[in-house]
Amino acid sequence: MKTAFLRSAPLLLAAALAACASGGGGKRPAAGGVDVARFHLGEPVARAQIAVEPFDKADGNRPEFPAYAAAVARQLTRLGWTVVPTTTGSEQIALIDLEQGSREAIAALSAARIGRGVSGNAPVGTSANVTATLLEVAIRRRSDGTVFWEGRAVDEAPTGSAQAARTAAVERLAGALFRDFPGESGRTIRVR
Repeated sequence: MKTAFLRSAPLLLAAALAACASGGGGKRPAAGGVDVARFHLGEPVARAQIAVEPFDKADGNRPEFPAYAAAVARQLTRLGWTVVPTTTGSEQIALIDLEQGSREAIAALSAARIGRGVSGNAPVGTSANVTATLLEVAIRRRSDGTVFWEGRAVDEAPTGSAQAARTAAVERLAGALFRDFPGESGRTIRVR
């Protein structure tokens, strides 16, 4: 019995984290805030030189990527990091991704990317006139690939509004994600 429990423990942990990260099964977030989930090792995080790069290298060629990277870089600088160009070979890297879609699609995508280890195609949702935006950031060591802090923030805005614009959304999400850094690990909170 003990062996069966130990074998299933990683799956139970993954399921619990998925429920936590998705904000409780994809329910609509209450108005007036950003849902934030953070995961870390509970150890002090050394501030050093850090480069901001996309999770997917192809995203670095998107015209809007510099604006996303700048929003995250401002928060890292505020927290004591020295943000450097990616060509410097810094030991620390902040990997970022920004996704937009329906409420249902973003909830499914967020739940599927625990630790960025599993990713699938998000289903098309049905929430009319609502655009959800997801910002994911992982801070890792370049030398061994160890992720020592990871977070995601989700917000919703009326489709077509100024708040739903990607550049406005990333500023709001980055501010919420890095507030009270490193934050409580493994718990989704609402940041207003």
